[in-house]
Amino acid sequence: MSNSESLATLLDTLPQVGEVCWLGIRPARGESMEKLERVRVFQGSGLEGDRYNGRATSRRQVTLIQQEHLPVIASCAGHKSVEAAAVRRNILVSGINLLALKGKTFRVGEALLEYTGPCDPCSKMEALLGPGGYNAMRGHGGITARVLEEGEIAIGDSVWQGAGHGLAP
Repeated sequence: MSNSESLATLLDTLPQVGEVCWLGIRPARGESMEKLERVRVFQGSGLEGDRYNGRATSRRQVTLIQQEHLPVIASCAGHKSVEAAAVRRNILVSGINLLALKGKTFRVGEALLEYTGPCDPCSKMEALLGPGGYNAMRGHGGITARVLEEGEIAIGDSVWQGAGHGLAP
């Protein structure tokens, strides 16, 4: 096997299954996050009640961040901890490397999502996390995704790579 074949195999191997730990929506620009136990996501538009819902061309229909990154963000911002709502992402997951989903489709609960890019921080992080909050989030902001198949997502649902139908790997 050549080095490029080995790397391709490594990039396509993601047996880990993550879990949804927190869900939230932003009803309008600048408003606080609303924590949810479950949410419906719609193909081509995003999460029900979220400000990005209905923007069919948006690459940012859903935002995800890893729970494992919150302590890093907190440390870099000079805090003991950071709450999920403070980073203003829709879905907090644990147990799976979101960057490993680059160029792939993946399931979150019933929904099929497609990786569309990194979710870079915005200037609002300075107000929410204090001076340096923007830089604390750089490289730890999670990912953006587009909804390919609608469904429901709930706290405790699985997150895994794959386009097949079904609720769990």
